[in-house]
Amino acid sequence: MLNAIIRFSLRHRLLILALALVTVVFGAWQISGLPIDVFPDLDRPRVTVITEAHGMAPEEVESLITFPLETALNGATGVQAVRSSSGVGISIVWVEFDWGTDIYNDRQVVNERLALAAERLPDDVSPQLAPISSIMGQIMTIGMWSDDGSTSPMQLRTQADWIVRQRLLTIPGVSQVFVMGGERKQFQVLVDPDRLLSQDVTLAEVLDAVGKSNLNVTGGYLDRQGPGELLVRSIGRIQTVEDLAQLPVKMRAGRPVLLHQVAHVVEGPQVKRGDSTAWVRNASGEFDGGPSVLLTVNKQPGADTRSITAAVEEALDELAGSLPDDVRVDPSLYQQRDFIDLAVDNVVEALRDGSLLVVIVLFVFLLNFRTTFITLTAIPLSVFITAIVFHYFGLSINTMTLGGLAVAIGELVDDAIVDVENVYRRLRENRAKEAPDPPLRVVYRASAEVRNSIVYGTLIVVLVFLPLFGLAGMEGRLFRPLAMAYIVSILSSLVVSLTLTPVLAYWLLGSRRHESLWRRLLNRIRRSSDDDARAAAEREGPVLAVLKWMAKHTIRISLGAPAVVLLLATTAVVVAVMAAAQLERDFLPPFDEGVAQLNVILPPGTSLATSSGVAEQVADQLKEIEGLRSFIAKTGRAELDEHAVGVNMTEVVGTFDPGSGRSREDTLEEIRDSMAKVPGVVTTVEQPLAHLISHMLSGVQAQVAIKIYGDDLDELRRKAKEVEAAVSHVAGVKDLFVERQVSIEQLRIELNRDELALQGLLPEEVNEFIETAMQGKVVSNVLIGQSSFDLLVRMQESSL
Repeated sequence: MLNAIIRFSLRHRLLILALALVTVVFGAWQISGLPIDVFPDLDRPRVTVITEAHGMAPEEVESLITFPLETALNGATGVQAVRSSSGVGISIVWVEFDWGTDIYNDRQVVNERLALAAERLPDDVSPQLAPISSIMGQIMTIGMWSDDGSTSPMQLRTQADWIVRQRLLTIPGVSQVFVMGGERKQFQVLVDPDRLLSQDVTLAEVLDAVGKSNLNVTGGYLDRQGPGELLVRSIGRIQTVEDLAQLPVKMRAGRPVLLHQVAHVVEGPQVKRGDSTAWVRNASGEFDGGPSVLLTVNKQPGADTRSITAAVEEALDELAGSLPDDVRVDPSLYQQRDFIDLAVDNVVEALRDGSLLVVIVLFVFLLNFRTTFITLTAIPLSVFITAIVFHYFGLSINTMTLGGLAVAIGELVDDAIVDVENVYRRLRENRAKEAPDPPLRVVYRASAEVRNSIVYGTLIVVLVFLPLFGLAGMEGRLFRPLAMAYIVSILSSLVVSLTLTPVLAYWLLGSRRHESLWRRLLNRIRRSSDDDARAAAEREGPVLAVLKWMAKHTIRISLGAPAVVLLLATTAVVVAVMAAAQLERDFLPPFDEGVAQLNVILPPGTSLATSSGVAEQVADQLKEIEGLRSFIAKTGRAELDEHAVGVNMTEVVGTFDPGSGRSREDTLEEIRDSMAKVPGVVTTVEQPLAHLISHMLSGVQAQVAIKIYGDDLDELRRKAKEVEAAVSHVAGVKDLFVERQVSIEQLRIELNRDELALQGLLPEEVNEFIETAMQGKVVSNVLIGQSSFDLLVRMQESSL
């Protein structure tokens, strides 16, 4: 069959050439449209369930929300693992499914289980599914701040929420935009306990009046005289603070009690569980910025990071005219695209250099431009065919697929060079005959002569990479694209060597005038006899002649002392195995993202104000580091963000300045040294993508995690200290951190049941009052009816 392919190609030469040109054009078009990313798609099908429970302690969140959800989700169809995190006022449950399952079907399974668990959850709690997003989909962070302070933090946050975020969510490929920082505007009703008593109004009546009055309702249709009808609407939704202040709360003695008579109604910021700052180095070397609003853009799985980033920047340029003049919007604080461009450029540079070396080596050995050109056609054609295959299999251009091409670049010409060299040699021998055969027949015979060697050699190389397709889990998702890129490109070069290479060899080498300049010179020098001409025809270039001479003598020596050769080979194998056993092992090699992530951790229970103050100290230290171009600091978490960190944690992401001339290691070491000057904090330094990959692999944001299980928290703390002491002496360990279960300060309110019975009150009435009062931060000395609150309950500070 292979001979038939060669025969068909030589008989239909123009068709083969036309197909090659079409492949080049179509492949180049497909390459321009392929998505570009850092890694292949590593997203395991995962559904995230987020439940907001404002004001709940972590203990209640775990027992009332997280545990019922986990119980309902465990054992669902296709579920492989369930992980959770319970924090102050939030529960996050990650449901992981098997590789290859459909994410939409998985979400349907989770929704069905959530419906079953709804009856076990508190009445005011509503779990919701997070949008479908990539595990490494935090592609960029946008900073917004006022250069001169003219725009208040509340106005800045409002513009970010209702102008910038809404526009970014319309961009195809954007999954979610988290907004953090600034002040989220609220209409706040600050109840005055003394006014409540004087007006005989309870807190429950205020809450009921505010909730029921802020509504628009419909009244159906009203027929009128004539052919038309009217749509009836009652507009009750509050538009301004003044509207809310004039709201009637109850009727007393025939007169309405208005809301402003029992409470102060103001515009105020929502209680925050996170804050943020941003700093950018200007042309003079100083840092601009300060308290800012940060927008984190998440992409959908499979979306092109670079194209989404460009679309976001274009959208921000369009919005510039609709924002105040003093508001600065900077999309360059963190961009995953920078690392992608750097990684792809490095691999493309390696491909370019490899191709150039192939050209040089081929010409040095063959000393013929035409044979070099024929051989090199296998490289672009193989790459273009690989791009076409990538398009139809939904693969992207990334460091792994480009790495597969880089490994194969030197082998893409192997099949073609074997064929060309044999054709070239047989044509020279044919021209030395007294009655030469037709060149077309010589080309066919020469190609058929080496086809078995070409096919067998290619298949053996392909077999070496086939086991990579058997890898499962994350390893398979990562290395299968590399194997596919390598195998497809190698098989493409085999096809080229059986089709286009013989055609080009016939056209460019079939006549005597196509002999190389080196060959013609030798023939002229040795034209004295036919024997000399034949000898000259058999001669090779000088480099190849020297190598053949060395190989000839090396083989002769090896055959003369086989025992010595076998002993040396065995020794080399043993040494290689011993050296391989000593090599370091890691899932991925360390790579330079051009960005550093600094985690600043304070003791649990630290307030947001204290954490923000420490973040300012950290920022002051980072401003002294020359290698940083910009950095952002995020304390706590944003609303509905699946990274459920407490307000005691601050994430600082700093972007390196490529023009500083400093290495990544030097900058990281200086960051570690500078953090030692900030008292009372624990810091870890890593990189954003490495941070996300660690979280994806183990659920822990570290390269190595040691988990200790048990029921006794005191014993767990002791064991954690012992492990910390033992691990701290291990060579290479840096940024050692122990996540301890520590006490959290609380204000406990215990019911006085005897006093409740005396006053004729039910415990649920008091609990309802406490919950309602705390929403408005009401002080404890409020009266319920005629009973003093501090008589009904006993308050004390304690630890959980």
